[in-house]
Amino acid sequence: MNDTTIRTAPHHLLRDPMHLLSLGFGTGCVSIMPGTCGTLIGVAFYLVLAPLPLVWYLGFCTLGFLLGVGLCERTGNALGVSDHPAIVWDEVIGYLITMVAVPFQWQWVITGFIAFRVLDIGKPWPVGWLDKNVKGGLGVMLDDFVGALIACGILHFLLYLL
Repeated sequence: MNDTTIRTAPHHLLRDPMHLLSLGFGTGCVSIMPGTCGTLIGVAFYLVLAPLPLVWYLGFCTLGFLLGVGLCERTGNALGVSDHPAIVWDEVIGYLITMVAVPFQWQWVITGFIAFRVLDIGKPWPVGWLDKNVKGGLGVMLDDFVGALIACGILHFLLYLL
């Protein structure tokens, strides 16, 4: 596979509802910054889900994570690359986890976006270790989950300071 093939996903996969989700409704198919584009889908989900009671919000995050393990595994197999850059469901759910119990205000939406993307791209320990050592659908989801927990912790620390 050449670099372009590795970076982009075949658009025909979008016809399958499971691949459509794992590819972030097509945002993962862009050739530049697919993870960032996928996180924007997470922002859209957040704008819809944030007004829900916390228990419903957490339930959606839990189901999204569990569903994501299978979705990402299936799409990784179809693409022949376990953690293909086009798979962005992990970013969608990662952003939602980042925003757990964070005020529904535009400043926090942006701060959460930046915190999550910095951790997802930078992959500090233990995020980077998980990314390298846990494979398959669980590995795709787990490193973003841990990065999101760290980002969520950072946001709550900032809230505490303010």
